[in-house]
Amino acid sequence: MNQTVTFGEVLMRLSPEGNKKFIQSNSLEFYFGGTEVNVAISIANFGGKVRHISSISNDFIGDTAISYLRKFGVSTSSIVRSKRPLGVYFLEVGAVMRPSSISYNRSHSSFSEIKPDMVDWDKSLKNCTWFHWTGITPALCEGGYLTLKEGLILAQKRGVEVSVDPTYRNGLWMYGAKPKETLSDLLSYSNIFIGGVNEMNEILDTKYNYSNEDFIKASKELINRFPSIKKTFDKIRTPINASWHKIRSRMWNGNEFRETTDLDITHIVDRIGTGDAFAGGLIYGLQNFDDYKAMEFASAASALKHTYEGDVNFSSVSEVMNILDGNTSGRFNR
Repeated sequence: MNQTVTFGEVLMRLSPEGNKKFIQSNSLEFYFGGTEVNVAISIANFGGKVRHISSISNDFIGDTAISYLRKFGVSTSSIVRSKRPLGVYFLEVGAVMRPSSISYNRSHSSFSEIKPDMVDWDKSLKNCTWFHWTGITPALCEGGYLTLKEGLILAQKRGVEVSVDPTYRNGLWMYGAKPKETLSDLLSYSNIFIGGVNEMNEILDTKYNYSNEDFIKASKELINRFPSIKKTFDKIRTPINASWHKIRSRMWNGNEFRETTDLDITHIVDRIGTGDAFAGGLIYGLQNFDDYKAMEFASAASALKHTYEGDVNFSSVSEVMNILDGNTSGRFNR
């Protein structure tokens, strides 16, 4: 069986119920998540074997977070514990024309002190066939970047397939590293690029537009600049308003361009983690299907994530395949 390894911060999310603002509410709901965690749980829900690597607080909150991962079958054997608190973020969920708002509290979190000597990569990558990382981890702290790079070097030596979602967020890079140079360094160890023209422009210092023609050009330039990358996949979101979006996806696999049709999400329950659901669906799909079907599977998985509260996609393979078969009416299953 394929075994996927993910590496990144575990976060607690605090949010008022429904679409309330914090000033309206006296009670909060909490969820666990984090970009790489969301991918890990999504793959595990599809029946995949997954291990997540992180540093988590050594307290009852950390215990609860680890129990949450284990509940979905994600291995936590490579997680280390810290005296620092778990990272937290606060979310107000928007509606109609009012956008959602997020505030992070993670500068001195348990993950912020991660160092290369805290992770036994030889043991953590044992039997690993796929390693997934995102641009969030090297953006958070130097230790995250150095630890990740050590893992990627070993993964490349062992012939592990490596996927990357660069997730470029300028506001996260606070410790002095240069995002373009740092991400470029890590991309040289990666094979599957999950991102769009915006991310490619940031890395390549180009100005490609959003057309399919420019996506192909940008993909070719990215692959030429980083020969280890073989395929690019992009999820495209078209917002009608905060509660109604359309999504589709496109790819360049070095030989051909393909694009899916739009999936209409007319009532969004929760948008957080939908990109991670796409990545998780794509990784599972590439492990089991051809490139185009994998991309279709990823789009359907992402669409379904919009129907779940919290950061995680709880969909099963059969539920995703049901969407691919055109069953989008939401009728009862009896």
